[in-house]
Amino acid sequence: MNQGDLKGEYGRWKSGTYGKACARFPERRERFEGSSGIEVKPLYTPLDVERIDYLDDLGFPGEYPYTRGVQPTMYRGRFWTMRQYAGFATAEESNRRYKYLLEQGQTGLSVAFDLPTQIGYDSDHELSAGEVGKVGVAIDSLADMETLFDGIPLNKVSTSMTINAPASMLLAMYIAVAEKQGVPADKLNGTIQNDILKEYAARGTYIYPPKQSMRLITNIFEYCSKNVPRWNTISISGYHIREAGATAVQEVAFTLADGIAYVKAAIDAGLDVDDFGPRLSFFFNAHNDLFEEVAKFRAARRLWARIMRDRFGAKDRKSMQLRFHTQTAGCTLTAQQPDNNIVRVTLQALAAVLGSTQSLHTNSRDEALALPSQDSVRIALRTQQIIAYESGVADTVDPLAGSYYIEALTDEIEQKAADYIQRIDEIGGAPAAIERGFIQAEIEESAYRYQMEIESGQRKIVGLNDFQIEEERPSGLLKVDPAVGDLQCRKLEELRAKRDGATVEASLAALKRAAEGSDNLMPHILDAVRAYATLGEMCGVLRDVFGEYKPTVAY
Repeated sequence: MNQGDLKGEYGRWKSGTYGKACARFPERRERFEGSSGIEVKPLYTPLDVERIDYLDDLGFPGEYPYTRGVQPTMYRGRFWTMRQYAGFATAEESNRRYKYLLEQGQTGLSVAFDLPTQIGYDSDHELSAGEVGKVGVAIDSLADMETLFDGIPLNKVSTSMTINAPASMLLAMYIAVAEKQGVPADKLNGTIQNDILKEYAARGTYIYPPKQSMRLITNIFEYCSKNVPRWNTISISGYHIREAGATAVQEVAFTLADGIAYVKAAIDAGLDVDDFGPRLSFFFNAHNDLFEEVAKFRAARRLWARIMRDRFGAKDRKSMQLRFHTQTAGCTLTAQQPDNNIVRVTLQALAAVLGSTQSLHTNSRDEALALPSQDSVRIALRTQQIIAYESGVADTVDPLAGSYYIEALTDEIEQKAADYIQRIDEIGGAPAAIERGFIQAEIEESAYRYQMEIESGQRKIVGLNDFQIEEERPSGLLKVDPAVGDLQCRKLEELRAKRDGATVEASLAALKRAAEGSDNLMPHILDAVRAYATLGEMCGVLRDVFGEYKPTVAY
Protein backbone atom coordinates (compact mmCIF):
# COMPACT_ATOMS: atom_id res chain seq x y z
CA MET A 1 0.00 0.00 0.00
CA ASN A 2 1.39 3.43 -0.92
CA GLN A 3 1.52 6.33 1.56
CA GLY A 4 -1.42 8.12 -0.01
CA ASP A 5 -3.65 5.09 0.30
CA LEU A 6 -2.51 4.53 3.87
CA LYS A 7 -3.33 8.11 4.83
CA GLY A 8 -6.80 7.63 3.42
CA GLU A 9 -7.33 4.38 5.26
CA TYR A 10 -6.03 5.90 8.49
CA GLY A 11 -8.46 8.82 8.14
CA ARG A 12 -11.30 6.39 7.51
CA TRP A 13 -10.42 4.34 10.61
CA LYS A 14 -9.98 7.37 12.86
CA SER A 15 -13.26 9.04 11.94
CA GLY A 16 -15.13 5.77 11.64
CA THR A 17 -14.19 2.77 13.75
CA TYR A 18 -12.17 4.72 16.30
CA GLY A 19 -14.42 7.78 16.35
CA LYS A 20 -17.53 5.73 17.00
CA ALA A 21 -15.84 3.87 19.84
CA CYS A 22 -14.78 7.16 21.45
CA ALA A 23 -18.30 8.50 21.15
CA ARG A 24 -19.64 5.52 23.04
CA PHE A 25 -16.79 5.20 25.52
CA PRO A 26 -14.96 8.55 25.93
CA GLU A 27 -11.22 8.35 26.53
CA ARG A 28 -9.82 8.83 30.01
CA ARG A 29 -8.48 12.31 29.20
CA GLU A 30 -8.43 14.79 26.37
CA ARG A 31 -4.69 14.58 25.77
CA PHE A 32 -2.21 11.81 26.56
CA GLU A 33 1.41 12.85 26.93
CA GLY A 34 4.71 11.80 28.51
CA SER A 35 6.81 13.75 30.97
CA SER A 36 8.27 15.95 28.21
CA GLY A 37 4.90 17.08 26.90
CA ILE A 38 5.15 14.90 23.79
CA GLU A 39 1.64 13.92 22.78
CA VAL A 40 0.94 10.20 22.68
CA LYS A 41 -1.30 9.49 19.72
CA PRO A 42 -3.93 6.75 19.85
CA LEU A 43 -2.20 4.76 17.10
CA TYR A 44 1.13 4.77 15.27
CA THR A 45 1.57 3.61 11.69
CA PRO A 46 4.25 3.75 8.97
CA LEU A 47 3.12 7.34 8.41
CA ASP A 48 4.82 8.32 11.68
CA VAL A 49 8.22 6.96 10.65
CA GLU A 50 8.30 7.76 6.93
CA ARG A 51 11.18 10.25 7.32
CA ILE A 52 13.40 7.73 9.16
CA ASP A 53 16.18 6.16 7.11
CA TYR A 54 17.09 2.77 8.53
CA LEU A 55 20.86 2.86 7.96
CA ASP A 56 21.34 6.55 8.81
CA ASP A 57 19.02 6.71 11.81
CA LEU A 58 19.02 3.18 13.25
CA GLY A 59 21.77 1.11 11.71
CA PHE A 60 22.89 -2.16 13.23
CA PRO A 61 23.91 -2.86 16.84
CA GLY A 62 27.56 -2.02 17.42
CA GLU A 63 27.65 0.32 14.42
CA TYR A 64 27.12 4.07 13.97
CA PRO A 65 24.83 5.75 15.02
CA TYR A 66 24.47 3.13 17.79
CA THR A 67 20.73 3.70 18.16
CA ARG A 68 20.30 -0.05 18.55
CA GLY A 69 23.12 -0.52 21.06
CA VAL A 70 26.87 -0.11 21.40
CA GLN A 71 27.62 -3.85 21.34
CA PRO A 72 26.80 -6.10 18.37
CA THR A 73 25.55 -8.95 20.58
CA MET A 74 24.42 -6.93 23.62
CA TYR A 75 23.09 -9.34 26.28
CA ARG A 76 23.40 -12.46 24.09
CA GLY A 77 27.11 -12.31 24.98
CA ARG A 78 26.85 -11.29 28.63
CA PHE A 79 24.33 -9.50 30.79
CA TRP A 80 24.66 -5.93 31.93
CA THR A 81 26.75 -5.35 35.07
CA MET A 82 24.50 -5.71 38.10
CA ARG A 83 26.01 -2.92 40.18
CA GLN A 84 24.06 -2.24 43.39
CA TYR A 85 24.85 1.16 44.91
CA ALA A 86 25.82 0.70 48.56
CA GLY A 87 27.72 2.25 51.39
CA PHE A 88 26.87 3.41 54.90
CA ALA A 89 28.39 4.03 58.30
CA THR A 90 32.00 2.86 58.53
CA ALA A 91 34.27 1.23 55.98
CA GLU A 92 34.04 -1.99 58.01
CA GLU A 93 30.23 -2.16 57.77
CA SER A 94 30.19 -1.25 54.08
CA ASN A 95 32.83 -3.90 53.38
CA ARG A 96 30.53 -6.52 54.90
CA ARG A 97 27.62 -5.32 52.73
CA TYR A 98 29.79 -5.47 49.58
CA LYS A 99 30.88 -9.03 50.33
CA TYR A 100 27.26 -10.03 50.94
CA LEU A 101 26.14 -8.54 47.62
CA LEU A 102 28.97 -10.25 45.73
CA GLU A 103 27.97 -13.54 47.35
CA GLN A 104 24.38 -12.95 46.16
CA GLY A 105 25.45 -12.58 42.53
CA GLN A 106 26.19 -8.86 42.15
CA THR A 107 28.77 -8.39 39.40
CA GLY A 108 30.14 -4.92 40.18
CA LEU A 109 30.54 -2.60 43.15
CA SER A 110 29.12 0.91 43.42
CA VAL A 111 30.26 3.06 46.33
CA ALA A 112 28.05 5.60 48.07
CA PHE A 113 29.93 8.18 50.15
CA ASP A 114 28.59 10.22 53.04
CA LEU A 115 28.05 13.96 52.66
CA PRO A 116 31.23 15.08 54.45
CA THR A 117 33.28 12.94 52.06
CA GLN A 118 31.35 14.30 49.08
CA ILE A 119 32.22 17.89 49.97
CA GLY A 120 35.78 17.24 51.09
CA TYR A 121 35.60 17.43 54.89
CA ASP A 122 37.09 15.00 57.38
CA SER A 123 34.72 13.34 59.83
CA ASP A 124 36.04 15.47 62.68
CA HIS A 125 35.33 18.78 60.95
CA GLU A 126 32.64 20.85 62.66
CA LEU A 127 30.47 20.84 59.53
CA SER A 128 30.50 17.02 59.50
CA ALA A 129 28.71 16.70 62.84
CA GLY A 130 25.57 14.58 62.53
CA GLU A 131 26.25 13.55 58.93
CA VAL A 132 29.07 11.03 59.25
CA GLY A 133 28.14 7.71 57.63
CA LYS A 134 24.48 8.70 57.16
CA VAL A 135 23.93 8.58 53.37
CA GLY A 136 27.06 6.63 52.50
CA VAL A 137 30.36 5.42 53.85
CA ALA A 138 32.79 7.79 55.56
CA ILE A 139 36.22 7.83 53.89
CA ASP A 140 38.78 10.09 55.54
CA SER A 141 42.04 8.60 54.28
CA LEU A 142 43.75 5.73 52.51
CA ALA A 143 43.36 3.74 55.74
CA ASP A 144 39.56 3.79 55.37
CA MET A 145 39.81 2.85 51.69
CA GLU A 146 42.03 -0.11 52.57
CA THR A 147 39.38 -1.32 54.99
CA LEU A 148 36.55 -0.71 52.52
CA PHE A 149 38.09 -3.10 49.98
CA ASP A 150 39.70 -5.54 52.40
CA GLY A 151 39.43 -9.05 50.97
CA ILE A 152 38.03 -7.80 47.65
CA PRO A 153 40.59 -8.28 44.83
CA LEU A 154 40.52 -5.12 42.74
CA ASN A 155 41.76 -6.92 39.63
CA LYS A 156 38.58 -9.03 39.63
CA VAL A 157 35.84 -6.46 40.25
CA SER A 158 34.66 -3.33 38.50
CA THR A 159 34.03 -0.46 40.90
CA SER A 160 31.96 2.67 40.41
CA MET A 161 32.38 5.57 42.82
CA THR A 162 29.74 8.27 43.04
CA ILE A 163 32.03 11.14 43.88
CA ASN A 164 32.48 14.50 42.19
CA ALA A 165 34.32 17.47 43.71
CA PRO A 166 36.96 15.29 45.46
CA ALA A 167 36.95 12.60 42.73
CA SER A 168 40.69 12.89 42.14
CA MET A 169 41.43 12.08 45.81
CA LEU A 170 39.12 9.05 45.95
CA LEU A 171 40.48 7.72 42.66
CA ALA A 172 44.02 8.15 44.02
CA MET A 173 43.04 6.20 47.14
CA TYR A 174 41.64 3.39 45.00
CA ILE A 175 44.85 3.25 42.94
CA ALA A 176 46.91 3.18 46.15
CA VAL A 177 44.83 0.31 47.59
CA ALA A 178 45.35 -1.62 44.36
CA GLU A 179 49.12 -1.03 44.63
CA LYS A 180 49.08 -2.53 48.12
CA GLN A 181 47.23 -5.55 46.70
CA GLY A 182 49.86 -5.88 43.98
CA VAL A 183 47.45 -4.80 41.24
CA PRO A 184 48.92 -2.29 38.76
CA ALA A 185 46.82 0.73 37.83
CA ASP A 186 46.55 -0.34 34.19
CA LYS A 187 44.59 -3.43 35.28
CA LEU A 188 41.87 -1.50 37.16
CA ASN A 189 38.31 -1.34 35.84
CA GLY A 190 35.70 1.09 37.03
CA THR A 191 34.22 4.56 36.93
CA ILE A 192 34.29 7.76 38.92
CA GLN A 193 31.33 10.06 38.48
CA ASN A 194 33.53 13.19 38.38
CA ASP A 195 30.68 15.30 36.90
CA ILE A 196 30.76 18.69 38.57
CA LEU A 197 28.51 20.63 36.19
CA LYS A 198 25.40 18.75 37.25
CA GLU A 199 26.32 19.52 40.87
CA TYR A 200 26.08 23.24 40.16
CA ALA A 201 22.80 22.72 38.27
CA ALA A 202 20.92 20.10 40.23
CA ARG A 203 22.59 18.60 43.29
CA GLY A 204 24.90 20.90 45.23
CA THR A 205 27.94 18.89 46.39
CA TYR A 206 30.47 21.20 44.77
CA ILE A 207 33.59 22.70 46.35
CA TYR A 208 35.64 24.76 43.90
CA PRO A 209 34.62 27.30 41.22
CA PRO A 210 33.86 25.91 37.75
CA LYS A 211 37.18 26.79 36.09
CA GLN A 212 39.24 25.06 38.75
CA SER A 213 36.86 22.10 38.88
CA MET A 214 37.20 21.65 35.12
CA ARG A 215 40.99 21.65 35.54
CA LEU A 216 40.75 18.76 38.00
CA ILE A 217 38.51 16.84 35.61
CA THR A 218 40.78 17.27 32.61
CA ASN A 219 43.80 16.37 34.79
CA ILE A 220 42.07 13.06 35.51
CA PHE A 221 41.37 12.53 31.80
CA GLU A 222 45.03 13.07 30.95
CA TYR A 223 46.44 11.01 33.82
CA CYS A 224 44.17 8.03 33.27
CA SER A 225 44.66 7.96 29.50
CA LYS A 226 48.35 7.26 30.22
CA ASN A 227 48.24 5.33 33.49
CA VAL A 228 44.77 3.85 34.09
CA PRO A 229 43.58 3.22 30.52
CA ARG A 230 40.70 0.89 31.39
CA TRP A 231 39.13 3.36 33.83
CA ASN A 232 36.06 5.40 32.88
CA THR A 233 37.21 8.88 33.83
CA ILE A 234 33.77 10.48 34.09
CA SER A 235 30.16 9.41 34.35
CA ILE A 236 28.25 12.33 32.92
CA SER A 237 25.11 12.23 34.96
CA GLY A 238 21.54 12.84 33.92
CA TYR A 239 20.32 10.88 36.93
CA HIS A 240 20.44 13.75 39.39
CA ILE A 241 19.07 16.16 36.79
CA ARG A 242 16.03 13.90 36.45
CA GLU A 243 15.74 13.43 40.21
CA ALA A 244 15.62 17.22 40.57
CA GLY A 245 12.51 17.30 38.37
CA ALA A 246 13.67 17.36 34.73
CA THR A 247 11.69 15.70 31.96
CA ALA A 248 13.06 12.88 29.81
CA VAL A 249 13.96 15.35 27.04
CA GLN A 250 15.67 17.70 29.50
CA GLU A 251 17.60 14.81 31.02
CA VAL A 252 19.05 13.94 27.61
CA ALA A 253 19.66 17.56 26.58
CA PHE A 254 21.28 18.84 29.77
CA THR A 255 23.38 15.71 30.22
CA LEU A 256 24.76 15.80 26.69
CA ALA A 257 25.31 19.57 26.95
CA ASP A 258 27.47 18.89 30.01
CA GLY A 259 29.26 16.21 28.00
CA ILE A 260 29.97 18.72 25.25
CA ALA A 261 31.49 21.08 27.83
CA TYR A 262 33.81 18.38 29.18
CA VAL A 263 34.96 17.38 25.70
CA LYS A 264 35.65 21.02 24.81
CA ALA A 265 37.58 21.57 28.05
CA ALA A 266 39.74 18.52 27.40
CA ILE A 267 40.44 19.54 23.81
CA ASP A 268 41.27 23.08 24.95
CA ALA A 269 43.72 21.53 27.44
CA GLY A 270 45.55 19.93 24.52
CA LEU A 271 44.08 16.41 24.58
CA ASP A 272 43.02 14.59 21.43
CA VAL A 273 39.34 13.64 21.43
CA ASP A 274 40.12 10.01 20.62
CA ASP A 275 42.59 9.78 23.52
CA PHE A 276 39.91 10.35 26.15
CA GLY A 277 36.62 9.95 24.26
CA PRO A 278 36.48 6.13 24.60
CA ARG A 279 36.56 6.41 28.41
CA LEU A 280 33.65 8.81 28.75
CA SER A 281 30.55 7.21 30.21
CA PHE A 282 27.07 8.37 31.17
CA PHE A 283 24.58 7.81 33.98
CA PHE A 284 20.84 7.97 33.38
CA ASN A 285 17.61 7.66 35.34
CA ALA A 286 14.99 5.02 34.55
CA HIS A 287 11.57 6.51 35.24
CA ASN A 288 8.07 5.02 35.16
CA ASP A 289 6.95 5.65 31.57
CA LEU A 290 8.27 2.45 29.99
CA PHE A 291 8.19 3.41 26.32
CA GLU A 292 9.34 7.00 26.83
CA GLU A 293 12.33 5.73 28.79
CA VAL A 294 13.31 3.17 26.16
CA ALA A 295 13.06 5.83 23.44
CA LYS A 296 15.09 8.24 25.60
CA PHE A 297 18.03 5.85 25.85
CA ARG A 298 17.98 5.17 22.11
CA ALA A 299 17.75 8.88 21.26
CA ALA A 300 20.63 9.75 23.61
CA ARG A 301 22.89 7.19 21.94
CA ARG A 302 22.16 8.47 18.46
CA LEU A 303 22.50 12.13 19.40
CA TRP A 304 25.84 11.62 21.19
CA ALA A 305 27.28 9.65 18.25
CA ARG A 306 26.43 12.54 15.93
CA ILE A 307 27.86 15.12 18.34
CA MET A 308 31.16 13.30 18.72
CA ARG A 309 31.57 12.61 14.99
CA ASP A 310 30.23 15.81 13.47
CA ARG A 311 31.06 18.43 16.12
CA PHE A 312 34.33 17.11 17.50
CA GLY A 313 35.64 15.05 14.60
CA ALA A 314 36.04 11.82 16.56
CA LYS A 315 37.27 8.96 14.43
CA ASP A 316 37.50 6.12 16.96
CA ARG A 317 34.14 4.37 17.02
CA LYS A 318 34.47 3.97 20.80
CA SER A 319 34.56 7.75 21.15
CA MET A 320 31.12 7.90 19.53
CA GLN A 321 29.55 5.19 21.67
CA LEU A 322 27.39 6.42 24.51
CA ARG A 323 27.91 3.81 27.19
CA PHE A 324 25.80 4.29 30.28
CA HIS A 325 24.88 3.07 33.73
CA THR A 326 21.24 3.30 34.80
CA GLN A 327 19.66 3.65 38.21
CA THR A 328 15.95 3.32 38.82
CA ALA A 329 14.20 6.50 39.88
CA GLY A 330 14.47 7.20 43.59
CA CYS A 331 12.15 10.19 43.25
CA THR A 332 9.26 7.91 42.21
CA LEU A 333 9.40 5.78 45.36
CA THR A 334 6.79 6.35 48.05
CA ALA A 335 6.89 5.96 51.81
CA GLN A 336 3.25 4.89 51.56
CA GLN A 337 2.77 1.18 50.75
CA PRO A 338 6.51 0.67 50.17
CA ASP A 339 6.01 -2.79 48.67
CA ASN A 340 4.50 -1.01 45.64
CA ASN A 341 8.01 0.26 44.99
CA ILE A 342 9.10 -3.25 44.01
CA VAL A 343 6.69 -3.04 41.05
CA ARG A 344 7.85 0.47 40.11
CA VAL A 345 11.49 -0.59 40.20
CA THR A 346 10.75 -3.65 38.08
CA LEU A 347 9.16 -1.53 35.35
CA GLN A 348 12.03 0.95 35.47
CA ALA A 349 14.67 -1.79 35.35
CA LEU A 350 12.87 -3.35 32.39
CA ALA A 351 12.98 0.00 30.57
CA ALA A 352 16.74 0.21 31.16
CA VAL A 353 17.31 -3.29 29.81
CA LEU A 354 15.06 -2.74 26.80
CA GLY A 355 17.01 0.48 26.25
CA SER A 356 20.30 -1.52 26.25
CA THR A 357 22.03 -0.20 29.39
CA GLN A 358 25.56 -1.37 30.19
CA SER A 359 25.06 -1.57 33.95
CA LEU A 360 22.14 -1.19 36.32
CA HIS A 361 21.30 -0.40 39.92
CA THR A 362 17.82 -1.23 41.17
CA ASN A 363 16.55 0.80 44.13
CA SER A 364 15.18 -0.92 47.19
CA ARG A 365 11.56 -0.78 48.34
CA ASP A 366 12.30 1.06 51.59
CA GLU A 367 14.52 3.86 50.25
CA ALA A 368 11.82 6.51 50.73
CA LEU A 369 12.09 5.73 54.44
CA ALA A 370 15.75 4.95 55.14
CA LEU A 371 18.90 3.44 53.74
CA PRO A 372 17.94 0.02 52.38
CA SER A 373 17.89 -3.01 54.65
CA GLN A 374 19.74 -6.17 53.65
CA ASP A 375 16.48 -7.97 52.77
CA SER A 376 15.36 -5.07 50.57
CA VAL A 377 18.70 -4.94 48.78
CA ARG A 378 18.45 -8.66 48.03
CA ILE A 379 14.97 -8.21 46.50
CA ALA A 380 16.29 -5.33 44.38
CA LEU A 381 19.14 -7.47 43.10
CA ARG A 382 16.81 -10.42 42.47
CA THR A 383 14.67 -8.09 40.34
CA GLN A 384 17.58 -7.68 37.94
CA GLN A 385 18.37 -11.38 37.99
CA ILE A 386 14.78 -12.37 37.17
CA ILE A 387 14.70 -9.93 34.25
CA ALA A 388 18.02 -11.36 33.05
CA TYR A 389 17.39 -15.06 33.46
CA GLU A 390 13.62 -15.49 33.25
CA SER A 391 11.98 -12.77 31.14
CA GLY A 392 13.52 -13.46 27.73
CA VAL A 393 13.92 -9.74 26.98
CA ALA A 394 17.71 -10.10 26.86
CA ASP A 395 17.68 -12.79 24.19
CA THR A 396 17.59 -10.46 21.18
CA VAL A 397 19.15 -7.05 20.58
CA ASP A 398 16.94 -3.95 20.86
CA PRO A 399 13.68 -5.92 20.78
CA LEU A 400 11.38 -2.88 20.51
CA ALA A 401 13.08 -1.51 17.38
CA GLY A 402 10.73 -1.15 14.46
CA SER A 403 7.75 -0.32 16.64
CA TYR A 404 6.13 2.66 14.95
CA TYR A 405 5.59 4.22 18.37
CA ILE A 406 9.13 3.62 19.67
CA GLU A 407 10.79 4.89 16.50
CA ALA A 408 8.58 7.99 16.28
CA LEU A 409 9.16 8.72 19.98
CA THR A 410 12.92 8.18 19.68
CA ASP A 411 13.02 10.63 16.79
CA GLU A 412 10.98 13.28 18.61
CA ILE A 413 13.00 13.06 21.84
CA GLU A 414 16.23 13.42 19.87
CA GLN A 415 14.94 16.45 18.00
CA LYS A 416 13.64 18.20 21.12
CA ALA A 417 16.89 17.49 22.99
CA ALA A 418 18.91 18.83 20.04
CA ASP A 419 16.81 22.02 20.13
CA TYR A 420 17.66 22.46 23.82
CA ILE A 421 21.36 21.93 23.12
CA GLN A 422 21.21 24.59 20.41
CA ARG A 423 19.70 27.04 22.91
CA ILE A 424 22.46 26.20 25.40
CA ASP A 425 25.10 26.69 22.67
CA GLU A 426 23.64 30.13 21.94
CA ILE A 427 23.99 31.05 25.64
CA GLY A 428 27.65 30.00 25.52
CA GLY A 429 27.58 26.35 26.57
CA ALA A 430 26.55 24.45 29.68
CA PRO A 431 28.76 26.35 32.19
CA ALA A 432 27.38 29.70 30.98
CA ALA A 433 23.82 28.35 30.98
CA ILE A 434 24.31 27.19 34.58
CA GLU A 435 25.82 30.53 35.64
CA ARG A 436 22.80 32.31 34.15
CA GLY A 437 20.40 29.93 35.88
CA PHE A 438 18.84 28.78 32.62
CA ILE A 439 19.16 25.05 33.24
CA GLN A 440 18.11 25.35 36.89
CA ALA A 441 15.02 27.37 35.95
CA GLU A 442 13.98 24.82 33.30
CA ILE A 443 14.29 21.97 35.80
CA GLU A 444 12.40 23.89 38.47
CA GLU A 445 9.52 24.63 36.10
CA SER A 446 9.22 20.96 35.16
CA ALA A 447 9.42 19.84 38.78
CA TYR A 448 6.72 22.33 39.79
CA ARG A 449 4.42 21.22 36.99
CA TYR A 450 4.86 17.54 37.91
CA GLN A 451 4.14 18.22 41.60
CA MET A 452 1.02 20.23 40.76
CA GLU A 453 -0.25 17.32 38.66
CA ILE A 454 0.14 15.04 41.69
CA GLU A 455 -1.48 17.45 44.12
CA SER A 456 -4.44 18.09 41.81
CA GLY A 457 -4.94 14.37 41.27
CA GLN A 458 -4.34 14.71 37.53
CA ARG A 459 -1.38 12.36 37.93
CA LYS A 460 -2.23 9.25 39.93
CA ILE A 461 0.42 7.80 42.25
CA VAL A 462 -0.82 4.51 43.63
CA GLY A 463 -0.89 4.55 47.42
CA LEU A 464 0.03 8.24 47.60
CA ASN A 465 -2.91 10.21 46.22
CA ASP A 466 -5.17 7.27 45.31
CA PHE A 467 -5.81 3.68 46.43
CA GLN A 468 -4.75 4.56 49.95
CA ILE A 469 -4.98 2.21 52.94
CA GLU A 470 -4.45 2.40 56.68
CA GLU A 471 -0.85 1.41 57.40
CA GLU A 472 1.18 0.46 60.41
CA ARG A 473 4.45 2.20 61.13
CA PRO A 474 7.26 0.55 59.15
CA SER A 475 9.65 -1.71 61.00
CA GLY A 476 13.01 -3.30 60.27
CA LEU A 477 14.51 -0.14 58.76
CA LEU A 478 18.27 0.31 58.67
CA LYS A 479 19.50 2.90 61.17
CA VAL A 480 23.05 4.21 61.26
CA ASP A 481 24.44 4.32 64.80
CA PRO A 482 25.18 7.96 65.77
CA ALA A 483 28.38 6.65 67.38
CA VAL A 484 29.84 6.24 63.89
CA GLY A 485 30.94 9.87 63.96
CA ASP A 486 32.79 9.42 67.24
CA LEU A 487 34.45 6.25 65.93
CA GLN A 488 35.67 8.01 62.79
CA CYS A 489 37.06 10.88 64.87
CA ARG A 490 39.03 8.42 67.03
CA LYS A 491 40.37 6.68 63.90
CA LEU A 492 41.52 10.03 62.54
CA GLU A 493 43.25 10.90 65.82
CA GLU A 494 45.12 7.57 65.77
CA LEU A 495 46.06 8.00 62.11
CA ARG A 496 47.55 11.45 62.66
CA ALA A 497 49.52 10.18 65.64
CA LYS A 498 51.20 7.28 63.84
CA ARG A 499 51.81 8.59 60.31
CA ASP A 500 54.99 10.40 59.26
CA GLY A 501 53.99 14.02 59.79
CA ALA A 502 56.94 15.46 57.88
CA THR A 503 56.15 13.37 54.79
CA VAL A 504 52.52 14.45 54.95
CA GLU A 505 53.45 18.12 55.21
CA ALA A 506 55.91 17.85 52.34
CA SER A 507 53.33 16.16 50.10
CA LEU A 508 50.70 18.79 50.88
CA ALA A 509 53.19 21.59 50.20
CA ALA A 510 54.03 20.01 46.84
CA LEU A 511 50.31 19.76 46.04
CA LYS A 512 49.85 23.43 46.86
CA ARG A 513 52.73 24.48 44.58
CA ALA A 514 51.34 22.37 41.76
CA ALA A 515 47.87 23.88 42.23
CA GLU A 516 49.34 27.37 42.05
CA GLY A 517 51.01 26.44 38.77
CA SER A 518 49.79 24.43 35.79
CA ASP A 519 51.06 20.89 36.53
CA ASN A 520 48.73 17.90 36.38
CA LEU A 521 47.60 17.49 39.99
CA MET A 522 46.99 13.74 39.98
CA PRO A 523 50.60 12.63 40.69
CA HIS A 524 50.80 15.09 43.61
CA ILE A 525 47.45 13.95 45.01
CA LEU A 526 48.59 10.33 44.75
CA ASP A 527 51.77 11.14 46.68
CA ALA A 528 49.73 12.80 49.43
CA VAL A 529 47.35 9.84 49.58
CA ARG A 530 50.24 7.38 49.92
CA ALA A 531 51.55 9.48 52.83
CA TYR A 532 48.12 9.14 54.51
CA ALA A 533 47.15 12.77 54.16
CA THR A 534 43.44 13.01 54.87
CA LEU A 535 40.76 13.95 52.39
CA GLY A 536 40.02 17.14 54.32
CA GLU A 537 43.69 18.13 54.34
CA MET A 538 44.05 17.69 50.58
CA CYS A 539 40.77 19.45 49.80
CA GLY A 540 41.76 22.19 52.26
CA VAL A 541 44.97 22.86 50.33
CA LEU A 542 42.99 23.22 47.11
CA ARG A 543 40.36 25.39 48.84
CA ASP A 544 43.15 27.77 49.87
CA VAL A 545 44.42 28.02 46.28
CA PHE A 546 41.20 27.71 44.25
CA GLY A 547 38.64 29.24 46.60
CA GLU A 548 35.08 27.93 46.99
CA TYR A 549 32.13 28.24 44.64
CA LYS A 550 29.35 30.52 45.87
CA PRO A 551 26.19 30.46 43.72
CA THR A 552 25.02 33.96 42.87
CA VAL A 553 22.10 33.34 40.53
CA ALA A 554 18.59 33.89 41.87
CA TYR A 555 15.81 32.32 39.83
